[in-house]
Amino acid sequence: MFEIDLIPHSRPLLGETEALSAAEVIRSGNVAQGDRVRAFEGMVCGTFGFADAAATSSGTAALHLALLALGVGPGDEVIIPSFVCSALLNAVRHAGGVPVLADVDPDTGNMDPGDARKRRTSKTRAIILPHLFGRPAEMPAIIDLGIPVIEDCAQAIGATIDGKPVGTFGSLAVYSFYATKVITTGEGGMVAGDPVLVSRVRHFREYDNRMEGRLSFNYKMTDIQAAIGVAQLKRLTEFVTRRQKIAKDYDFVLESSGLATPPPVSGNIYFRYPVLLAGEPMRDRWIERMKERGIACARPVFRPLHHLTGENGFPGAESAWRRMLSIPLYPALTDGEVRCITMAIKEINGEAGK
Repeated sequence: MFEIDLIPHSRPLLGETEALSAAEVIRSGNVAQGDRVRAFEGMVCGTFGFADAAATSSGTAALHLALLALGVGPGDEVIIPSFVCSALLNAVRHAGGVPVLADVDPDTGNMDPGDARKRRTSKTRAIILPHLFGRPAEMPAIIDLGIPVIEDCAQAIGATIDGKPVGTFGSLAVYSFYATKVITTGEGGMVAGDPVLVSRVRHFREYDNRMEGRLSFNYKMTDIQAAIGVAQLKRLTEFVTRRQKIAKDYDFVLESSGLATPPPVSGNIYFRYPVLLAGEPMRDRWIERMKERGIACARPVFRPLHHLTGENGFPGAESAWRRMLSIPLYPALTDGEVRCITMAIKEINGEAGK
């Protein structure tokens, strides 16, 4: 027996430019937060049209500090979708707030504005709105709720709504640059938007050289990470174009096979490519069948948050979790790997039809 080399579910695209950028910082001896971090912050502002931005050590740290910048504290409610990773739940709890789960559209996974409206109370201080899988959420309907919105762009760097970058609609935008995200610095994050709020984020992210004892953290990004981030951000158009090209290849195969995907929407960068199956047993069978063919697939959200909190009443999130299968889609996929994936989809779907 021998192990089959798997096509991984996610894989970053890093090259010589990123390596040389990191090496240059290392050779300089100035590896902590410094000029490269400021350059990366400025580049994010210039690329997406923000007035200010502050880099952080992770996307979760960015969420935490964005909540603190908005004044979220003990007893304040923050609406978050159930169908999302636990980083949002943790960030609200870190801030001392009360997470209030909202349901999602079962076909897209994005927050249901109508359900969010029902969850709103006099204690609601903020909404965290992810643009899940690179697909723009229903921003206007969420803004109409009249509550400060933190746009979670961790999976949607480069996505747009009516030609305008996601992240520029709410009170603040939050990014993650983890290894599997749209662009990567290994670990890292950023908060962007209103300069007054971003200045608060800067205060909270570091504690050195302070005359007062206000709460602050060690949430800084290093210049090594930022140098990689600058190189990656320069390749964003390349990355998004490649993602959209692969998605078109998948669209053709799935449509011809009678399999369903979320309805198309303008501005989608396809961070993930979710296939909608009949239910949890079929999803798990597909994961196994694809693995037998050397392809790693996954549940795009490991577990909805209402499973973690023990709550009920989220049929959209439950349906999305049971039905969605995420197949590999990232710029580092070769044309040959894409062909292997599309052939496997045809084979497995053919077996199911027999």
